[in-house]
Amino acid sequence: MTFQALHRAIAVGLLLLGGWTVISAPPAWGQEAKAQESGRKAKTRVPPVYPELARRMNITGVVKVRVTVAANGTVKDATLVGGHPVLAGAALDAAKKWRFEARPEESTEIVEFRFDPTQ
Repeated sequence: MTFQALHRAIAVGLLLLGGWTVISAPPAWGQEAKAQESGRKAKTRVPPVYPELARRMNITGVVKVRVTVAANGTVKDATLVGGHPVLAGAALDAAKKWRFEARPEESTEIVEFRFDPTQ
């Protein structure tokens, strides 16, 4: 086996391991939407994937995300309001997949994600 083939085999193995880790990770616990401005209700809530690094470090906490919701109920933009940086990416990714009830105008909501691996 050549040196280049060995590198390819290791790279493929790492990619497969990384993919398996992502799909086997359990979702975070206790997501709830709290609308602080318009009171728009969430129709579809996608739970965040608890990051493996956070699990290893036993990181828990709340991450708040401000979402701009288009008139049709889709999330147009999501920005971090507060929370642990290791948990922030998972919360932002999940918040972008949420769907809210349709309204005639755009609105801004605050979505709160609670991360606790023991729950």
